[in-house]
Amino acid sequence: MMSSSIVQHVSECFIKPLHPIPESNRICHLTTWDIAMSSTNYIQKGLLFKKPNNQQHFIDNLLEKLNHSLSLALFHFYPLSGRLVTQKSQHPPSYSIFVDCSNNNPGARFIYATLDITISDILSPIDVPPVVKSLFDLNKAINHDGHTLPLLSIQVTELVDGLFIGCSMNHCIGDGTSFWKFFNTWSEIFQAQGHGYDHDVPISRQPFHNRWFPEGYGPLINLPFKHQDEFVSRFKAPELRERIFHFTAESIAKLKAKANREYNTNKISSFQSLSAHVWRSITRARRLTNDRKTSCMVAVNNRPRMKPPLPEEYFGTSVDTVSAEATVGELLENDLGWVAWKVHVAVTKHDELEIRKSVEKWLETPVILDLDRHYDPLSGVAMISSPRFNMYGNEFGMGKAVAVLCGYANKCDGNVTIYEGHEGGGSMDLEISLSSNVMIELELDDNFMNAVSLTNMSGTSRGHS
Repeated sequence: MMSSSIVQHVSECFIKPLHPIPESNRICHLTTWDIAMSSTNYIQKGLLFKKPNNQQHFIDNLLEKLNHSLSLALFHFYPLSGRLVTQKSQHPPSYSIFVDCSNNNPGARFIYATLDITISDILSPIDVPPVVKSLFDLNKAINHDGHTLPLLSIQVTELVDGLFIGCSMNHCIGDGTSFWKFFNTWSEIFQAQGHGYDHDVPISRQPFHNRWFPEGYGPLINLPFKHQDEFVSRFKAPELRERIFHFTAESIAKLKAKANREYNTNKISSFQSLSAHVWRSITRARRLTNDRKTSCMVAVNNRPRMKPPLPEEYFGTSVDTVSAEATVGELLENDLGWVAWKVHVAVTKHDELEIRKSVEKWLETPVILDLDRHYDPLSGVAMISSPRFNMYGNEFGMGKAVAVLCGYANKCDGNVTIYEGHEGGGSMDLEISLSSNVMIELELDDNFMNAVSLTNMSGTSRGHS
């Protein structure tokens, strides 16, 4: 059934904010962090739910409530209903990109689709099945395409016994923190709605839309380009195996204790210990020569590192990547604690001074992130997303989701997407993307697999029943 089943789009519409956007908010300026994402893919994450039994008109009612709650959420997160605009002039020469949030935009796309497969068809295979990519809209779109494509697209796909809500969000508009804050608010509004849809629903945390610029810069950043072809590129993902590995809180605690004991410290975190374990394991599986340089890239949230800190509700992109580096020989000859300390140092030295230096350097010479140029798929590991995001707290009248899944976006060899574990408590799920031969080596690595609790997608801790 899996091989022959394809997603059928049943309906499509565009959702606007419930209320008009005030004139003062109709332009949303982009920061260095936002613009740097122009050539990467949209963020694609979604939640898989079990469909309630014996509920008449369930889908019709659900879609109606999703539509209305989305229109309310978009009023608070109004940049998601806009479109990107490039403004150019010859005298003096200027090239800048911003978001047009005016009320004449069509809004966010909303798709209802069906797929003749079951939850088990998705969760039982060892690898993430390719059909998961079809549960998202805007596959292969890059963020610069937001000039003509919606900045947010929701695809609701009804399965035989389940339902998947897939969200594709333009990364120039927000990062993972912003993505899940939006998702959390949408769920909060949905849950608070009564049967009547003629009233607003107050939200617990208002997004913060004043984007951060260093003193003397902004709100428009003048880019040294004359045409998009000078900086826009399209990364083509290779053929990869994608597999989710589950780590319990207990397993991660053991790795943390081991790393701190070996380096005689108490400063190495759970995430840094797990990152080091994964970095070493993938490098070992690749069978590289000892003199080959390798790196572990970690996405870092800038909000709490600024002085004063940016609000947690800061809506936009406020993330950098830091890298720990070593030769293959150093990585494999030293113990876990030595490697974890490398990751720890890379993360902790990324303070406000480093952030400001990085922004100033970018303003002098803007660099648009390009996976082909800025990441080595033969020796690099990239740890993205965060187990701190509230993923399983999103309920849309169907109880807790059974799984979090991601789409096509930004998958490269050595990419590791981190989710919070279904059972919570500090557990984590890691979706690892590798070439087939390297994945086989990783699966045969007892040192790696002994820390893994569930080796396919169908374990009870992922909620599958």
